[in-house]
Amino acid sequence: MSKGKPDALSLIRIPRYEADMSKKLVTVFGGSGFLGRHTIRALAKAGYRIRVAVRYPHMGFFLLPMGQVGQIALVKCNVDDAAQVAAAAKGADAVVNLTGILYERGEQSFEAIHVNGAANIAAAARDAGVTTLVHMSAIGADKDAEASYASSKGEGEARVREAFPNAAILRPSLVFGPEDDFFNRFAALARVLPFLPLIGGGATKFQPVFVGDVASAVARCVAEPALGGKTYELGGPAIYSFKELMQIVLRETCRNRLLVPVPFWLAAVKAIFLQFMPKPLLTPDQVTLLKSDNVVTGGDTLAALDIVPTSVDAEVPAYLWRFRPKGQYDTVSAEPAAQ
Repeated sequence: MSKGKPDALSLIRIPRYEADMSKKLVTVFGGSGFLGRHTIRALAKAGYRIRVAVRYPHMGFFLLPMGQVGQIALVKCNVDDAAQVAAAAKGADAVVNLTGILYERGEQSFEAIHVNGAANIAAAARDAGVTTLVHMSAIGADKDAEASYASSKGEGEARVREAFPNAAILRPSLVFGPEDDFFNRFAALARVLPFLPLIGGGATKFQPVFVGDVASAVARCVAEPALGGKTYELGGPAIYSFKELMQIVLRETCRNRLLVPVPFWLAAVKAIFLQFMPKPLLTPDQVTLLKSDNVVTGGDTLAALDIVPTSVDAEVPAYLWRFRPKGQYDTVSAEPAAQ
């Protein structure tokens, strides 16, 4: 290269994220999960600096490309450890708690995550002078609920309100999206089983809410602290029975399978054994949860956050086609695949 003449590489303009300290720093606990990835994307798109607090940072590397270089950082944190939680919340303007489990394993208990973890995060946010706290709960959360999942979520909400009264609490119904553990799981089962079970006869009602809408709700609450102090129940535009959801799975996967009613008592017996699988298909506590409808009961909803809910039909076909016998080349019938 001749003197004074720039080489080719020096002419390439590489965009670089310059940390804007005027932008809020948001600490997100549990950001590497299903809901977390969509929430991180929404917050990054809005321009926030994001600190993702997770148990295993190496499992969250896939989040980094969702923002500009340096915009998203990962830190190790166990929400049951108050000191680690306090360190993760230090210096943040807003805190989001997305931690949650569907079944218990060892130290990962409902008490540790839903109750102690929620209390630690709320207390740390308060002590760090954080202005905004968004806490993810679930429809049906009630300290007096029969199911341990619902009762621990209810106790967690109480702990959050006690430590941080102005927290925005979000209670979604069944959350669906490309990586969900509901439609994808039953679509996978329909590949290999001659039938799909209808626990309790399949009459339980759900109001599925799109994961992108829930992520938008989190981002909206972060952006507007005035929305705090309330509990929002998040549901989609339509209510379905469990049976109707199974019919959607069969329709979109082009599978002809029997839908077999399974009484609650029999499902509970089978769940005693299924709960010991590495990733349980069903637990006794989940059977108890299925005895109650999972729908919005009133009050503040997505409408209060100016979010128009996305329908199941608008999103589910886009990711269940891969379970069809001929993939994208199969033709979906307008009629239910099974009755």
